[in-house]
Amino acid sequence: MAESMDLAEQVVESFHHHIDCTMQAIAPLSQALADASELLVHALLHEGKILCCGEGASGLLAQHFTETLLGRADRERPALPALALNDAAVLSGIASANSYNDIFARQLRALGQPRDAVLLIAHATGTGATLQALQAAHDRGLPVVVLCSESHGDLRALLAPEDIELQVPQLSRARFIETGLLALNILSELIELQLFGSEV
Repeated sequence: MAESMDLAEQVVESFHHHIDCTMQAIAPLSQALADASELLVHALLHEGKILCCGEGASGLLAQHFTETLLGRADRERPALPALALNDAAVLSGIASANSYNDIFARQLRALGQPRDAVLLIAHATGTGATLQALQAAHDRGLPVVVLCSESHGDLRALLAPEDIELQVPQLSRARFIETGLLALNILSELIELQLFGSEV
């Protein structure tokens, strides 16, 4: 029973940590999310698409965001053009034939068009694939929204002035994924609001 109580206390502590991390994210993300939504809406209004990518669990966030654009966030409305660059066969094929670091960059160079925008998601464990993706987006002249942790200095150092950083102020992988999911859901809602108005 004492062991069970310790586990219950751990659950409560995890909930409190989640709430604390969410509260800490409000200040750094509020204006940044508004700016990111405007950047992505600009691409959509000019017949562009949103190319989304991330490694590991960050890739699942990229797929979720893509699904909300192609499907819906809060309302029935037309699908919005988005593509997640996380197809397992494509990733493994590129990694096998070329290099793991090329898994997103190669796709961005092939699929990115001048009116498109990129959403790049990376926790502190992001590798050269993330950095190469950012460089490929810049090579194609694509604006980038980067959702990353505050410790991802290598990635942040490569951001262009027109890029927008959504910085999640926590190092824990679990808290990053939780806060990132919330941020992306808010981003989807802001996009819908600007394109389709406030009626739900």
